Amino acid sequence: MRLVLTSLVFLAGLFDLFIAIGFLTGPAQTATGFGIAATGTAGISTIRADFTSFFGVAAFCMMWGAWRRNADLLLVPAVLFGISFVGRAIDLAVTGSYPGWAFPMAVEAGHVVLMLAAWRLLPHHRLQEIAA
Repeated sequence: MRLVLTSLVFLAGLFDLFIAIGFLTGPAQTATGFGIAATGTAGISTIRADFTSFFGVAAFCMMWGAWRRNADLLLVPAVLFGISFVGRAIDLAVTGSYPGWAFPMAVEAGHVVLMLAAWRLLPHHRLQEIAA
């Protein structure tokens, strides 16, 4: 079970890494797939910086955590995607649904569930263990 979860975490991280690279190299095109339209250079810059960092940090933590069998790193993407899920849920309650609203929420919820499941099963590397 640990090997399966570790593999799934690594693959999800790889998926997010490709998304981060897409936002870094072609922010306007990648943003369109997410329902985002940039207006002007500042908008493109913001999309490139913010979305690359979001998906890049999540991908790094997932892949490094899976590779090193360090479950503590998996809490970072769990929190990132959890906050995104909550933000979408609030928007759904405030403004209502839109076509395709369930898919991004399912992806975010899937990330959270996968990260927390792997966090529970993989070893934790505490500072006390490192110092010893």
